[in-house]
Amino acid sequence: MPVSTSADNNDIEEGLAFQPKFDASGLVTCVTTDAATCEVLMVAHMNDEALRKTIASGEAWYFSRSRRSLWRKGETSGHVQRVVEMRMDCDQDAVWIRVDQSGAACHTGRRSCFYRAVTAGEGGARLSFVNADRLFDPAKVYDKRS
Repeated sequence: MPVSTSADNNDIEEGLAFQPKFDASGLVTCVTTDAATCEVLMVAHMNDEALRKTIASGEAWYFSRSRRSLWRKGETSGHVQRVVEMRMDCDQDAVWIRVDQSGAACHTGRRSCFYRAVTAGEGGARLSFVNADRLFDPAKVYDKRS
């Protein structure tokens, strides 16, 4: 891999060419927020195909590292994410999408994947539920037998 020069960095950081930098696994991190409330809904990954499909379709597509497969948000649950705006960070190795979220973003049935707060406690950090009401029962939505 060639060593980048300051001219290359300037093109990436100040230029208008879309040049996403994928990691060694071919992925970029994607932070997804609600367009209306700015709430962080989820953090996932996109490969080149997911990024292209998101841009072309206007709906969020991701790449599952655990399943090693492409997936469209809402294809099973019906809780799709319509992209309002997509931004790249300064060195083009992370994506931020603002979406209109239909229903829940989290596979646990919650509005956001960030439904637990971290607090310092005796013996170390602890988690507590925050805005953790389920909008759907994941066992019914993701039941493989139906």
